[in-house]
Amino acid sequence: MDDIDPLEQALHAARALVLADLAARDVAAAEVVSMVEEAVTHRRWWVEQWPEGITYVAGLVAQDVQDALLERYGRWPLCPVCSSGDPHALDVEPELGPDPHWVCGKAGVVVAPVGGLK
Repeated sequence: MDDIDPLEQALHAARALVLADLAARDVAAAEVVSMVEEAVTHRRWWVEQWPEGITYVAGLVAQDVQDALLERYGRWPLCPVCSSGDPHALDVEPELGPDPHWVCGKAGVVVAPVGGLK
C-alpha cells in the first residue's frame, strides 16, 4: 500500500475540520460546502508554492471560508462567549501557524480548536 501524500492528507484534514465546524453550527449547505472546496483548491496551489506552510492549511482554509461567508451571508462563527453587545465572529488564531483555534478577540478566550465547535 502506498503512503498517502502529505499534502493531500493535510488538505483532507483541513476540509474535514472546517466541515465539522460548519455542521456544528448548522450552516453546511451545499453552497457553503462549495466554498470549502474552493478554499481547499486555492490552498493546494499555495502549499505547492510554499511546502513549509503545510501545517498552516487547516487555519487558512477556516479563514478562507469565514471570509467567503462574510461576503455572502454574514459573520461566522458567531461568538458564544459574549452575551452582550453586538454579535461578532470568532477569529482563527494563530493567523498563520499550526494548531489553529477559534478565539473570541473581545474576551481573549479560546473557544475551540478548528474542527471542535459545538
